[in-house]
Amino acid sequence: MDKALKTMIDNMPEKTGKSLSEWKAILKEKSFAKHSEGVKFLKTEHNVTHGFANTIVTLSKDENTSSEDLIENQYRGKENLIPIYKELITYIKSLGDDVTITPKKGSVSIIRKRQFVLIKPATKTRIDLGFKLKDKPTTERLENSGPFGTMCTHRVKISEPNEIDSELKKWIKEAYEKSM
Repeated sequence: MDKALKTMIDNMPEKTGKSLSEWKAILKEKSFAKHSEGVKFLKTEHNVTHGFANTIVTLSKDENTSSEDLIENQYRGKENLIPIYKELITYIKSLGDDVTITPKKGSVSIIRKRQFVLIKPATKTRIDLGFKLKDKPTTERLENSGPFGTMCTHRVKISEPNEIDSELKKWIKEAYEKSM
């Protein structure tokens, strides 16, 4: 840690009224989508100067965010989708030991040598499953990538666990096999 940052953190309780860990706890309760929202909150609600607010938000980001926290945040208010997510993960893990599951803020990337599936709770009632299936024609169910853009070539919308059927598993396996 550089000297200026250490000095700023050491001076934080005196200058802002709280320690860095206390500020982190306050920000964790709020869960801001953007850096600027957190800075604005600290400045307007707690009269923290811009420099301190920016530092607090920067040092609070993802430092203590575990994979479980990321997934929990994705499914907050969408808990009915968790059984679908868990069933997808169980099947994907069965494909091989070389699968890496990487939760992000809004989705979970499934990677072998490269990403081959992306799981995203799209709405309160639906998970969008993105695939990398180059040169595969679309069907009524296996749509174009839609909002995934270039991250995926195709998408399947899943609203019920029973939609994780043999056809869907075949596409997941095909994407897995092509990801080498």
